[in-house]
Order: sequence, then C-alpha cells, then structure tokens
Amino acid sequence: MISIMRNRNLELYIHTPFCVKKCDYCDFLSFPGDSKTQTQYIHALLQEIRFYGEQMGAYIVPTIYIGGGTPSWLEPELMTAVLDQVYQSFHVTKDAEITIECNPGTVTAAKLKAYQQAGINRLSIGLQSADNEELKILGRIHTYEQFLKTYELARNGGFSNINIDLISGLPYQTLEKFLRTLQQVVRLKPEHISAYSLIIEKGTPFYERYKFDAVAQQAGIHTEILPDEDESYRITKATQDILKSAGYEQYEISNFAKPGFACRHNIGYWTRENYLGLGLGAASLVENVRYSNTRELYEYMDLCKKLQFLPPEDFAPEEGMEQPQGEWFGSNLHVSAEVVSRKSQMEEFMFLGLRMNEGVTRADFERNFGVPIEAVYLEVLDKLKKQELIVTMGGRIALTDRGMDLGNYVMSKFLL
Repeated sequence: MISIMRNRNLELYIHTPFCVKKCDYCDFLSFPGDSKTQTQYIHALLQEIRFYGEQMGAYIVPTIYIGGGTPSWLEPELMTAVLDQVYQSFHVTKDAEITIECNPGTVTAAKLKAYQQAGINRLSIGLQSADNEELKILGRIHTYEQFLKTYELARNGGFSNINIDLISGLPYQTLEKFLRTLQQVVRLKPEHISAYSLIIEKGTPFYERYKFDAVAQQAGIHTEILPDEDESYRITKATQDILKSAGYEQYEISNFAKPGFACRHNIGYWTRENYLGLGLGAASLVENVRYSNTRELYEYMDLCKKLQFLPPEDFAPEEGMEQPQGEWFGSNLHVSAEVVSRKSQMEEFMFLGLRMNEGVTRADFERNFGVPIEAVYLEVLDKLKKQELIVTMGGRIALTDRGMDLGNYVMSKFLL
C-alpha cells in the first residue's frame, strides 16, 4: 500500500455506463443493461472503490461527479451503496460538491429523496432541447413535459443546485428555435446552464446521417441540414447575451452559472487537479500520470474480483515517453498508463485554463513549472496580444471576446 501524506485534493468521477437507450449523437461509453447486470456492475464498482481507498485514502476529496450513461436509471439503493462505500474509503470534505447526472423520465421522488440522504447536493439534468421534435431527432427518450416534471420533483425535493444541459447546432435548428428553448429554461431559474454546440462524432448514427453537412460546416461552406458557421456564431452570441442579462456569469466557454454556483468539479479538470476515475472505461490523472480503465464490461467485472497493484515497469513507456516517478497507482484494471510530460503539462495548463473566463495566472504557471510563463511563451503571448485575442491584467492572462470566438486558433498557438 502506498502512503500519501501530502493531503492533496483528489476529485472522484464515478461512471455508470447503463442507459435506457443510447442517443443518436452520443459517443460516450454507454449501453442498455438489465437489472441483474447493473447489480453485478455496482458490486464490482464497490470493490474498485475499496481498493483505491486503501491506496489513496489520505487524499482529500472535495468533489464527486457521478456520470454515465444514465446514473438516474439505476435503483436508488445501488447509488446509495456506491456513495456509502466512497465515504468509508475516502476522506470526503463536509462541503463536498456531489453531482449526479439525471435524465428526464428516469427520476422519481423516491430516487431524489435517496440521493439527498446519500449526500448528493447537485443535479445535472440532460434536457438538450425544449422542442419535442428536436428531442426526437436527437433520439432522446423523454419529452419537454417530462423534463418539467423532473425539474419540479427536484425543486420540491429540496435541491437548490441544478444544472440544465442544452445542445445547439441541431439539424434544422435556427437561431429562433434555439432561443425559444433557452428562454424557457431561463424562466425556470436553474443555478447553472451548460450550453454546448453539437459535435458530430464518428461511429454514431448522427455521423452516418449528417457527415457531409458536418464536413461542410467545419470548412465554413454551405450546409443543407446543420446550421452554417454564421448561424452557429449568432446562436453563441445570443446565448451569451441572454444569459448575461438573466444574471448568469459565463465562467467557461460552454458554462454559465449564477454567482457562487460554478461547477467546482469541472473547474478542477480545467485547472489540472488530480482526479480518479472509477468504473468502466473511466480515466484518471493522478500526479501527472494518466490512466484509463478497461472498456470491456465483463472484463472489468472479472478484474475487480482480483484487483492488484502493478509496478511501473509493467507499463513500459513507449519511445519518447517518460518512466513514472513518485506516486504510482497502476492496477490490472488499467489498459493504459502514460506519464504526462512537462511539455504537455504546460500545454494543458494553458489551453485548459484559457477555457475559463478568468484565464490563467503567471503565479500559478511559475509555481507549477518553476519558470516564468514568458520564458516559455513570450513570443506567443506577444503575438496574441497584438491580435487582440488575449488580454493580460493583474498577473492574469485571459481570452478576449474575439479570442473566445477564435478559441481553437488561440489554443493551437500554445502547442510546443
């Protein structure tokens, strides 16, 4: 067993891969599963949680995020068992932010009560659209009316920190249609809104249907079904304006929150906090080593019965990669373990940090890497500043509005 005495933070992500039906645009690791399979999976997950608690119990856990799949599809006693095991195995802070993803049509008052009793204090509800025709196009299992029922149950159940997920850029969607969705959501006054642009991923039904339009959209030429580049830009700008006027702060490219309700777990990702992924296919970043669990369900459940710690030499680095140093948490669940090089750490620090409106600070860069940021990025910073894509103020470097519009271009400049 490894002894960690630094009391550093460690975020937890817990993956539940089961969903009633995989949405047509989704490329996450998810699939249907009967109640017996779900129970077997949770028992395996409990074993993994216990194992890592023994290895990493001295870390402090400030946030837990339960994602999927559709975690709210599981029976509440299974979710309660997972969190009970987490509390037994890890040092979870009293004010920890604990989020569970919920899909309308899978939530009941009894489940919400069980979540609260288990310590869950934040819900992330996947609405995506308030237009039932758009929900059908997406392959969602719910209607807008079912979402409203879920939201009402959550508020009546005492939840005071709720995120609503929205997707723009859908097939046949116009600015006016998306704004109707956005305005309906704003009237509900959730504490947090995540407004993502649709990305057509290979291997999904959406890719087979719309791949030619997706390529045209990326090339900035005429599209038949998906909103073109100009329409997508108008949707983005209108979203920012409407949410700002409604009292939401845009703290990250796709995320908006009432004051005090920014998602602490996601901020941890963007600031390169240590995080441990538990469950099928879950990814981790611990002390600058990136791990990935197996994505094969029955292999995962079998390996959890005989979990063992593996030495670093069992994960021989590829040519040009570094051998792990310091703390090491590789196990037989992992299909990969990669040391994040110092160069990659710097790159990630910049293009993850710049996703946030607050940007990055010179002090944090120097504290992390032992050199001033100008020693690495002086020419890049000067060029982007002249192009009015970044602004430097009070030791902080952030994107301008124009820089946010050209985010991909800006981020590419920080690749070393």
